[in-house]
Amino acid sequence: MAATDEKNYITPQGHAALEAEYHELLKVERPALVKVVSWAAGNGDRSENGDYIYGKRRLRQIDGRLRFLMQRMDLAVIVDPATQQSLEKVFFGAWVTLYSLKNESEHTYRIVGKDELEPSKGYISWVSPLARAMLGKQVGDVIKVSAPAGEEEYEITGVQYTNVQVTEAKNTAMQHQAQE
Repeated sequence: MAATDEKNYITPQGHAALEAEYHELLKVERPALVKVVSWAAGNGDRSENGDYIYGKRRLRQIDGRLRFLMQRMDLAVIVDPATQQSLEKVFFGAWVTLYSLKNESEHTYRIVGKDELEPSKGYISWVSPLARAMLGKQVGDVIKVSAPAGEEEYEITGVQYTNVQVTEAKNTAMQHQAQE
């Protein structure tokens, strides 16, 4: 299977984000830029016209990004974590809490598609070594991951298929309601 034919596993939220970016570029940003370039082209000498030169360059960037987004969406296989059957095991879309046996610290990660990476939010790609080590495991399992600093061991302490932040917000809201 060629790299361009590789499946693009993605969550429904990730697919919606790709679609939103595509439509924003196609329906808002590109038409506005075409107007600027058209206006700049009417101003005469294009060789020293910054608006024209920058605008044409930006149009090429937008068109390239639109092609990329279209290819990614065409290859997308939407995997909804809410439909997961084995909720005790780690699969695509899961929020997984790991306890580092080496550093004695806890981290929570979500296994997502390649187009959804956001390390600052804990979103890691399903093809990353850490995610691959977690897939199919369950709470209590210990996984080993090769890292640049050496091999790391983690214990899986939690698996959820709902948004961890949303769950925490709901718990806080329920606690406030219970106090009233």
